[in-house]
Amino acid sequence: MTTSKGLIFDIKRFAVHDGDGIRTTIFLKGCPLHCLWCQNPEGISFQRQPIFMENLCIHCQSCDQFSKEGQMEYRLRPYFHKDYQGDFDNLVRICPSGAIRYDSEYYDIETLMQKIRDDRVFYRDNGGVTFSGGEPFSQAEFLIEMLKRCHQEKIHTAIETTLYTSLENIKKALPYLNQIYIDLKINDNKNHQHYVGGSLKIIQDNIRYVLESEHKDKVIVRTPLIPEITALDENIASISRFLSHIYPDVTYELLNYNPLASAKYEYVDFDYGVDKDVQKLTSKQMEEFYQIVYQNGIKNLIKEGEHN
Repeated sequence: MTTSKGLIFDIKRFAVHDGDGIRTTIFLKGCPLHCLWCQNPEGISFQRQPIFMENLCIHCQSCDQFSKEGQMEYRLRPYFHKDYQGDFDNLVRICPSGAIRYDSEYYDIETLMQKIRDDRVFYRDNGGVTFSGGEPFSQAEFLIEMLKRCHQEKIHTAIETTLYTSLENIKKALPYLNQIYIDLKINDNKNHQHYVGGSLKIIQDNIRYVLESEHKDKVIVRTPLIPEITALDENIASISRFLSHIYPDVTYELLNYNPLASAKYEYVDFDYGVDKDVQKLTSKQMEEFYQIVYQNGIKNLIKEGEHN
């Protein structure tokens, strides 16, 4: 019996955009990359951290009164010192309005499985569980154990991943996955390092392995279209060529830009890397990218508004 625990920053029930059917999406904390437009900035850090919900604050200053040396400073609101070596339990407990809370919770295998079982009645024939993040492979031991348990109980599993992990982890997880969503954002080394971080080669090699394996038809590769960053003709053409040369029948999806994520950044003290005036792409712009995809060898393309 495993004793491992996972650090989870959100559990979204009744999700309909994270795989087939109605799903429970579990967001594992921690990501080795640093996409400037990250949709889940609360999932980037590997550490459990305090967050401040300004709309709940009653300005009683109890946090200031009961804080420990080096934990925070109060300037009309609390500002936490992220380099503080201890926990923030005292601040979470003392806040009477719940304005100070942790950004994540620890779950053991059985507790999380029970949450999944509670939702199972809604899955019907094709729903199930999706593991997202962060990067779910950042907690590989816990992730793989959860996948095994779901497989044992015949619960459909999906993952949303960059595949920025070891090939060993991927090989362990693949037999227990029914759907695999892989993000490939930028197919140029220099730009990938600047906007995403990490090694593009690791991601490319792992995509190649999966698309050449018996699991290739479980895969949907996705590119989020970020204006002036990933939403460039040559980038989409390059990704399309790379994928179609490995597996001509690969399924590919372009995700329109979502400007709503920027609102999360005030809670996590990160700077959003895209101009807040940038808007999602028009239908005409999306169609132009679809044509680039087709011209570069992709046959199976999921278009905006289509269900996979």
